[in-house]
Amino acid sequence: MTHGGELRVRLRRALDGSCPAVFRELTDPGELARWWGPDGFTIPSVESDLRPGGTYRIAMRPPEGELFYLVGEFLEVEPPERLAYTFRWEDPDPEDRETVVTLSLHDIDAARSELVLDQGEFASERRRALHEEGWSQGLGKLGELLASQRD
Repeated sequence: MTHGGELRVRLRRALDGSCPAVFRELTDPGELARWWGPDGFTIPSVESDLRPGGTYRIAMRPPEGELFYLVGEFLEVEPPERLAYTFRWEDPDPEDRETVVTLSLHDIDAARSELVLDQGEFASERRRALHEEGWSQGLGKLGELLASQRD
């Protein structure tokens, strides 16, 4: 999605779970490893120092391919409503640049919340589309996980 000439990913998802429950899924290393990434990816490890100025490192393994890493720094940590962090790949593709991810949570009702994601700005439409697909698949897995915990 381009907005005002910017290449950004903007997504909204209604999720089963209160804002505190969803915030935990977004920030707890063990929980994050259960749903993070595109379909078929595994997450062997998540290191996280969850505080403004703290860093994180997520190991990602595609279905066929070598392990690679996502790293960044937390900019805002405001449980259970807001999380913002830098996002960059170790050994980035030449088209990659560091972006900022902002996740905002809002109550829909006592048992459901809305997640609003914003990430950008990307260097190319191709990289933006790749991230949008990855986020869509990962958030789909998060939604399934939260729904299964409710049953």
